[in-house]
Amino acid sequence: MVSLGLGLTVALVVVSFASGVGITAIGPGGIFLTIALYTLTDIGSDVIAGTVQVAFIATGVVGTAAYVRSGELSRERLSLTGLLCGGSIGGAVVGAWLNGSVSRDLFGVLLGLLTGIAGLVIVYRELRGLSAVYSLDLETTAGRTGYFVVGAVLGGFSGLLGVGGPVIAVPALVLLGVPMLSAVAVAQAQGVFIAMFAALGYLAQGAVSSSLALLVGVPLLAGVLVGWKVAHFVDPARLKVVLGGVLILVAPTLVL
Repeated sequence: MVSLGLGLTVALVVVSFASGVGITAIGPGGIFLTIALYTLTDIGSDVIAGTVQVAFIATGVVGTAAYVRSGELSRERLSLTGLLCGGSIGGAVVGAWLNGSVSRDLFGVLLGLLTGIAGLVIVYRELRGLSAVYSLDLETTAGRTGYFVVGAVLGGFSGLLGVGGPVIAVPALVLLGVPMLSAVAVAQAQGVFIAMFAALGYLAQGAVSSSLALLVGVPLLAGVLVGWKVAHFVDPARLKVVLGGVLILVAPTLVL
């Protein structure tokens, strides 16, 4: 049972809602919930990672349903989605297992590095208007294998650090030439598999707080629905630059 004061509870609810908006609006939003739990509480890194993964199962399901409804997660994207999800399963389990050997301080360093790199990539590429770094062809065996491996790597980092799949999946897919909204949509579905299998790993270790998952999960879900609306009415380029800037500013506080 995790005990929190009123002020901290309110802060986590606000951050959770904002994180939910970020998850479906531009992808890398769930990381703020993990950062808040790490910086504002003394909860162990395993419980932080395990608890947020449970919450991310629900957000992934709702986000996937929302983007199916709006058409971005179409049949044309099923092959890409399936490959990423398939690779994510093994990666998420391994990442959750590795978390047990990571100290809280090292967890903060790794989370900070991921945060900073994600922010720099988002801002640099958006300001420079750069195209895809490399393109994978789903019609070839090499392309399909590549996406499967990408899914495994993304699942591993997400499972290890307790960040939602879209946090690193969206920037990675954009770098591979997938359109922004399609990348966010595909990442929602992949996030369900990452969160589900990572959560199972943490549950086996007894590293999940059900009360905390409920506290952050409800506002997180509300934010996901708002974020889906935001993604269709607000220029994602501006949102990405703001998000990237915040990630860059937050990163040093996690590493130091």
